Amino acid sequence: MNILVINCGSSSLKYQLIDSASEKLLAKGLAERIGIEGSVLTHSAEGKEKLVRQEPMKDHSVAVKMVIEALTDKEYGVINSLSEIGAVGHRVVHGGEKFDRAVKIDDSVIADIEALSSLAPLHNPANLIGIRACAENMPGVPQVAVFDTAFHQTMPKKAYMYGLPYEYYEKYRLRRYGFHGTSHDYVSKRAAEILGKDRKDLKIIVCHLGNGASISAVDHGRCVDTSMGLTPLEGLIMGTRSGDMDPAIFSFICEKEGLTPEQMNQVLNKKSGVLGLSGGLSSDFRDLCDAADNGNELAQMTLDTYAYHVAKYIGGYAMAMQGVDVIAFTAGIGENSYGVRSRVCPYLAWLGAEVEDEKLKIRGEEMIVSKPGSRLTVMIVPTNEELMIARQTMEVLG
Repeated sequence: MNILVINCGSSSLKYQLIDSASEKLLAKGLAERIGIEGSVLTHSAEGKEKLVRQEPMKDHSVAVKMVIEALTDKEYGVINSLSEIGAVGHRVVHGGEKFDRAVKIDDSVIADIEALSSLAPLHNPANLIGIRACAENMPGVPQVAVFDTAFHQTMPKKAYMYGLPYEYYEKYRLRRYGFHGTSHDYVSKRAAEILGKDRKDLKIIVCHLGNGASISAVDHGRCVDTSMGLTPLEGLIMGTRSGDMDPAIFSFICEKEGLTPEQMNQVLNKKSGVLGLSGGLSSDFRDLCDAADNGNELAQMTLDTYAYHVAKYIGGYAMAMQGVDVIAFTAGIGENSYGVRSRVCPYLAWLGAEVEDEKLKIRGEEMIVSKPGSRLTVMIVPTNEELMIARQTMEVLG
């Protein structure tokens, strides 16, 4: 069965078509600037030229229609008709406490996702737009929702509760949820496979280090803690997000700078992280590493601070699980940045990690970078969230 995997944003739609039997990627693409002037669809399939269509997309329904046309195009496509798409798997950011696994989408699921939009106002409404657009253009094709938060729903209460009046949890379900769950699920499972072991026999820490970044503790196959919280703002310092900080800073800066809460949220989400810490130099770690190599002290400080925070989370999760067997680096920075990994790994020596520096320089490949005989296995494991969504879609549909 061919699974169409959809990741829908407010003005964009990413997609992949995956053969669930072979797990082969057949085609992928991106519709950008939906509802905005300059809309464009970029589509590519293995062994074929890239298709770029620049034409108006007034809404996501038009975008989905163009995606189907690209997939079935005689020159650029990979299928003959819509009937060759067996199901659609949707990335949905927030499933709250309601969803601890992927589910087939029906009217009640749509209503529940809508009700959870207050927890993810920038994401869940956009995800619903994609679901409705596919339903309109692909009537009768089953759709499945795969939630970013679901993998973390195995966390014990002691790991997800905040030190707030309990009534706020009862009223608003304010707690840690965590995100990037599909990636943490895939990488922890794949890390075990590479070692020829069952994930249920290992204690794994997954470092999903991208522009958005999170770390999870996976104890014998179950997530027991993760760094992101109610929103993706908590946890590690990220590209433009502040990560953990004293909450009193919020009101302090609002008062000193005359900012509204909404403006302050923009500062914390869009102007902080390594971008802010580096004095506005860049949110791109490649730029920061280049600047640090050329003697920029602020860039060096930013990278050192970032690595220190990553190491602190690893140490905390090793303690929480009473040990760790595997540390896996993944996502754009985790998979590709020697500058970041080389700053994190020295902290891991006390856990028994002996790392080969030459292997640590590998970019974007599956690789065990610790030395043979190292007490702790350190790995690079490229993530594949789309494949995991396709797998979970198949599991739901049986």
